[in-house]
Amino acid sequence: MSGHSKWATIKHKKGALDAKRGKIFTRLIKEITIASRDGGGDPDGNPRLRTAIAAAKAENMPQDNIKRAIQRGTGELPGVSYEEITFEGYGPGGVAVIVEATTDNRNRAVSEIRHAFSKNGGNLGEPNSVKFMFQKKGLIAVAKEKADEEKLMNIVLEAGGDDLSDQGESWEILTEPQAFDAVAQAIRDAGIEPDVAEVTMIASTYTKLEGSTANQMMRLLEALEDHDDVQNVYSNFDMDEVEEVAG
Repeated sequence: MSGHSKWATIKHKKGALDAKRGKIFTRLIKEITIASRDGGGDPDGNPRLRTAIAAAKAENMPQDNIKRAIQRGTGELPGVSYEEITFEGYGPGGVAVIVEATTDNRNRAVSEIRHAFSKNGGNLGEPNSVKFMFQKKGLIAVAKEKADEEKLMNIVLEAGGDDLSDQGESWEILTEPQAFDAVAQAIRDAGIEPDVAEVTMIASTYTKLEGSTANQMMRLLEALEDHDDVQNVYSNFDMDEVEEVAG
């Protein structure tokens, strides 16, 4: 995937979610609840919870909402029992897709996610059918007007980041998942606020789509991201920037 297209895809994803703030809050609350359930309610000793709280604060979630989500996770408050499911499948043109969902009804989630794939030219695959094409990485994107390359590179390398690359309108930083917290915090401590800061799945190779196949793939991604149980969608889909504007 070309860097510019990759960043445009991230912006598309973020923009689609930003239009639905209530849905963002629901997803973040689920993530905080599960992180607290699995790793305890103290963010200092629970990196997943720390990342989820940072994401919630970046979306201006009220502190009370965060606190209640943690208490539901630790059992201090009654709450819904959530299960995490990872789906793997193929979109139009053979694009690899991974869907991470958090649900209180496994059968419903499986049925509805399968329907979203089949309705939009894709199909669900077996476990590990596409996961081998992706690596879990910390991803941080900083708009170029916020920092110069040399300053940012020094911060990133000192904090344990892997790589900084030029992605057109932004600098993109990749880290190992375990180094993500330290690198993101070092950037913020320098007075630089990232546009994107998340642990994500980065594909090793990308499949380029054009025309109607690209548009169909966009519809599949949007259908999956719109689903209430879906937390994250990853794919190795690439298309030209012109296609994205047209699509």
